[in-house]
Amino acid sequence: MTQKNKRQATVNRSTKETEITATVHLDGSGVYDIATGIGFLDHMLEQLARHSLMDISLRAEGDLHIDLHHTVEDTGIVLGQALAEALGDGQGIARYADVHLPMDETLTRVAIDVSGRPFLVWDVEFTRDKVGEMDTELFREWFQAFAQNARITCHVANLYGENNHHIAETCFKALARALAVAVAIDPRQKGRVPSTKGILAV
Repeated sequence: MTQKNKRQATVNRSTKETEITATVHLDGSGVYDIATGIGFLDHMLEQLARHSLMDISLRAEGDLHIDLHHTVEDTGIVLGQALAEALGDGQGIARYADVHLPMDETLTRVAIDVSGRPFLVWDVEFTRDKVGEMDTELFREWFQAFAQNARITCHVANLYGENNHHIAETCFKALARALAVAVAIDPRQKGRVPSTKGILAV
């Protein structure tokens, strides 16, 4: 079930593996209320909200007794769906953005196109199996699920870094800052869809 109003959307998703509800308000102030049962994922999604200036509320209950995969992937699915619903047809948005985000010794680049054409390029490597309790292989799964369901093209590249926590965190923060620019309303668009096709879609 989805509810949408003025660049805000709520999406509920229920499966045998997870039960997730997320609300996204694009024109917020970075307020968050997030609980997934995975501490490090909560931390990353809080960074996403804070640095994108989108308000995000998310509650997830998943089969964590099996592993973290379903909950991580499904939060990406639901947040992506909520973002897409809140954007509607994308009238007036800037559409494109890229960010180089530093964190101590680490630098990560994220470039996005809110195009209606989902695609992920992931050029990020980790030297540890886990950050906190979260498997590092799951970061790509989250970004893939988010990009696919938000219907955005997203290129993520860690240019250098040593600390795995910093590498993961810069990916989420850079995505946040890129989203803040790309989904912002550009008054020069005068309400037009930012495409010569007149539509943002596959």
